[in-house]
Amino acid sequence: MAFPPGPGGPPLVATMHWLRRPFEFLEDCQEKYGDAFTFRLPQLPPLVVFSDPEVVKTVFADSGDLMHAGAFNRSLSAFLGDKSVLMVDGKAHMRKRKLLMPPFHGERMLAYGDLMMELADQYIDGLPEGEPFSLHDRMNGIALDVIIRSVFGLEPGDRERQMKAAISELLDLMTWPPLLVPFMRVDLGPLSPWGRAKRLMKRSDDGLYEEIRARRAAGPSKREDILSLLLEARDEDGAAMSDAELRDELVTLLVAGHETTATALTWAMRWILATPGVEDKLRAELDGAGDLTPQRVQGLPYLDATAREALRLNPIIPIVGRILKQDMKVGGWDLRAGTGIVCSIYLAHRRAEAYEDPTRFWPDRFLLKKPTPSEFFPFGGGIRRCIGMAFALFEMKMVLAQLFRRTRMNLEPKAPIKPVRRSITLMPSEGLRVKLVSRVPAKSRAA
Repeated sequence: MAFPPGPGGPPLVATMHWLRRPFEFLEDCQEKYGDAFTFRLPQLPPLVVFSDPEVVKTVFADSGDLMHAGAFNRSLSAFLGDKSVLMVDGKAHMRKRKLLMPPFHGERMLAYGDLMMELADQYIDGLPEGEPFSLHDRMNGIALDVIIRSVFGLEPGDRERQMKAAISELLDLMTWPPLLVPFMRVDLGPLSPWGRAKRLMKRSDDGLYEEIRARRAAGPSKREDILSLLLEARDEDGAAMSDAELRDELVTLLVAGHETTATALTWAMRWILATPGVEDKLRAELDGAGDLTPQRVQGLPYLDATAREALRLNPIIPIVGRILKQDMKVGGWDLRAGTGIVCSIYLAHRRAEAYEDPTRFWPDRFLLKKPTPSEFFPFGGGIRRCIGMAFALFEMKMVLAQLFRRTRMNLEPKAPIKPVRRSITLMPSEGLRVKLVSRVPAKSRAA
């Protein structure tokens, strides 16, 4: 058995390139070594990268018997916990998915829409006038408030502020890229990055367990926040999730539903503001929609295409992967058990045979032709596709609609915009500096 070619040298060198400039690293490897290539990171198995839709289709078709995603995601368990849906495989994974799905069904999604639009309005009202600011910081704030309110159903007040402060501190520290590498997680005391992270995790865990215990003690309720729905969920044997399971799933939702959505919104704004004609078409569609309700915004085709095109060019994460559980042939290569199989979202989304003029931001492509699930997969695919996919797309559209209905902004032209790693995501450099040109008052949605 032989691996596809790839960069040689110590794994630490590849790690530095992967952490500092992952998009360029993937493109350079593909150009030098071809459609399949191998790279190595410390304390991990060899990682074989593919972007061919046929290979991606094969990987996503696996039922979890031959390839394990939980094993591939193991480096995140230090943050998310061993019981997170991202960490488990097989029957345990299918059980978790069924328990987690109810809060993300269609009707419940619309119930979150008013909250998303209301919070977007609050942040729009607070945007500074006449001076450049980091758009990512504002999108981060909206996304954090949305996920805190959606998950816990907490109204503004002391409890909500305490929960948000603890979780926000932890999420900020988790965005330090070196902590993604296991050997960097050494507790050298409270001032060291990992030592501080462990203490912040303890603080946020205390708050989460306190909230879980309080909800259990209160008994069944008619609340429809995500935590309440998860407390009521039962598997096929009638068993509920344990406190530890709930903790891990809540942290996973908070991480996956916060930083990722904020970054996706920021990239969408970057492309819309920088691409002639797109902003005008978007505004025309919004103006023609009348009063914006979640249902109306959800049904706007050009807005939907714009959000998807942003996710195509700058996917929230650049790769998804599996670990082979037995020797098998993948993409024409005979690979041994334990090998990491990587589907590069970034490279797949820029393949010329799938997308005309692939580096161009052109939302209309999604109106003319629907890509296959192995050509467009910003949220992964198969049985491991992100449970919150619909929630994230829905939130993107609610926030973008409010931004373009109420404001006009310009990009600050001083510096080129480059991807910068922020934990597992890649945001625009300097958080995307923009300047507010104009703003109109929010319309009441009380009716």
